[in-house]
Amino acid sequence: MSVNQILMAVMAAGAALGGFDRLRGNKWGLGDKFETGFMLLGSMALSMAGMICLTPVLAQWLGYVIVPLYRFIGVDPAMFGSMLAIDMGGYQLSKELAADPLLGSYAGLVVSAIFGCTLVFTIPVGMGMISKADRPFFAQGIMLGLAAMPVGLAAGGLLCGLSLLDCLHQNLPVFVLSLLLLLGLRKIPEQMVKGFCLLAEGIRWLVTAGLVLAAVESMTGWNPVPGMAPVAEAMATVSSIGVVLLGSLPTAELIRRLLVRPFAWLGERLGLKPQSLTGMLMGLVSPMPTLSMYESMDGRGKVMAGAFLVSGASVLAAHMAFVVSVEPQMLGPLMAAKLCGALAAVALAFFACKKMPAAA
Repeated sequence: MSVNQILMAVMAAGAALGGFDRLRGNKWGLGDKFETGFMLLGSMALSMAGMICLTPVLAQWLGYVIVPLYRFIGVDPAMFGSMLAIDMGGYQLSKELAADPLLGSYAGLVVSAIFGCTLVFTIPVGMGMISKADRPFFAQGIMLGLAAMPVGLAAGGLLCGLSLLDCLHQNLPVFVLSLLLLLGLRKIPEQMVKGFCLLAEGIRWLVTAGLVLAAVESMTGWNPVPGMAPVAEAMATVSSIGVVLLGSLPTAELIRRLLVRPFAWLGERLGLKPQSLTGMLMGLVSPMPTLSMYESMDGRGKVMAGAFLVSGASVLAAHMAFVVSVEPQMLGPLMAAKLCGALAAVALAFFACKKMPAAA
């Protein structure tokens, strides 16, 4: 039995446990997770379906500029798709633009799940959710997470079958943009917050427009933007992710419970509040609980949590579910990339923040 088959069996067991607990009144707290996995279908469809439908058109338009530019520097055009999150069109755009199918999978699944997710989701949502007083800690954490990101990208690339030199070369545009982000967050943080909010709003408009056009075409056969993918195809992708979430969320909850005590013990040894390491643990499922706990963390923990989210966000839930639904063989590279990047980021942040006072 392969590793992917074992993981799918674990997800299936999680779905069975969650469904059973739902029938018996959520006595184990897993039934709610089972329900949440299904309820996420609506929000996922709103954020994903429109972009999936628009991807063939965007790839055609971008091909006139992006493809020649990327080929000029010797980088596969697929890497442009990694600027979007894995579940917000990054995968589909990477595959459409790819000259090499392997690099299309690497860019759309591994790099999009780390850099794309940070760029279009974690930073704008985080800057909007946390208090103004906590933004410097969060920004410092994001900078350290981006600095450690090459560790994760290299780990994922090596497991995909790429050489280390290929990983570094293909990620050149990502590294350049990361450097610009680092400088912006350090020099003009307020303007960067506004810029990220505008970026998130622009993507929301684009996704909504794509969904409306695809729905109109489905119902009437008319679409002023020919070449879009059918909305039924996009919804099939969303549904397949939702099925995996039925099992991954209960499984992630069980893993979280198993790790709570070890994480609390580790927090004491590192001089961190329990909320800091718990927040990172929750980040493996979703960045939202981590961001909501920011106010209760100590300063060192806030920086470390921000660094952790760059690579570690959503690895046990949405991102794992997405990969399993489209290319199960890429699950190993994805998890290795995200976990290696997250651990490297936390280690870097810990040593960078040694002079900060320990938690009381």
